[in-house]
Amino acid sequence: MSLKAFIARRVALELNDGDVVNLGIGLPTLVAHYLPQGVDIVLQSENGFVGLCPADAENPDPDVANAGGQPCGIIPGGATFDSAFSFALIRGGHVDACVLGGLEVDQHGNLANWMIPGKMVPGMGGAMDLVTGSRKVIVAMEHCAKNGAPKILRNCTLPLTALGCVSTVVTELAVFRFIDGQLTLTEYAPGVSIELIRQKTSAEFVVSPQLREMPIRE
Repeated sequence: MSLKAFIARRVALELNDGDVVNLGIGLPTLVAHYLPQGVDIVLQSENGFVGLCPADAENPDPDVANAGGQPCGIIPGGATFDSAFSFALIRGGHVDACVLGGLEVDQHGNLANWMIPGKMVPGMGGAMDLVTGSRKVIVAMEHCAKNGAPKILRNCTLPLTALGCVSTVVTELAVFRFIDGQLTLTEYAPGVSIELIRQKTSAEFVVSPQLREMPIRE
């Protein structure tokens, strides 16, 4: 199983039946493939859809694409609309959860996920609206950058997407939640020690008294 699939499987367990959910581009789009049996969510996309679903692998419709420009499908009863209505849904607090990738998250719940200075920037898309308008913000990302540097920090160093917006962070090593304002380790991946998580995390965090091994569905 790839690291991205591992993370997506765990994130899928965070979603509840009937939730309206926005999945960011990249890793978060995989989450829709791993929902537990009996959990149906409504996928919202800021380019003007509710009711997205994975694309038909054999016959994708080139006229239906998510916010990242990737082919997708739409369920019976799904709807399309303009961007103004789409962002009215987001800003009006009608999105139960959003799942985004992250470049950095810090111990204060701040998120940086839209640009690295000096590199080409396509824009922040709907990220700033989503993380302030959604009821729950889940960051799904690999624990460290490609050079091995931690991505969960004391303070973000990159331009911020939003302040204090993160609810949950899921990586291939751990699950963190912000509980009473504190970054709290609640789960560890199978075979991963707390010591290893501390080595690869620059942020200060507390360990939940209910700490458990991460549940992973096959």
